[in-house]
Formats: sequence, structure tokens, C-alpha cells
Amino acid sequence: MKGTAIMATVALGAAYLLRNEKSRNKLMNQFKSMASVMK
Repeated sequence: MKGTAIMATVALGAAYLLRNEKSRNKLMNQFKSMASVMK
């Protein structure tokens, strides 16, 4: 369940940051590295 809470937080943060292009690029890089760690 901990992973679900983290993903929900990430989703909310993503929705907030997607409005800003710089933040969006930074977030996508972070998300990609996180996704590769979770595999």
C-alpha cells in the first residue's frame, strides 16, 4: 500500500508541475529513473 500512496503523491505533484515546462522535463526524468528502479 505504501507504493500506492507514493504514486498518488507523484500524480498530484505531476498535475501541479506539468504546467511548467522546466519542471515537467525534470519530473519526467525523475519518473523514468523511478520506474526503472521499481522493475
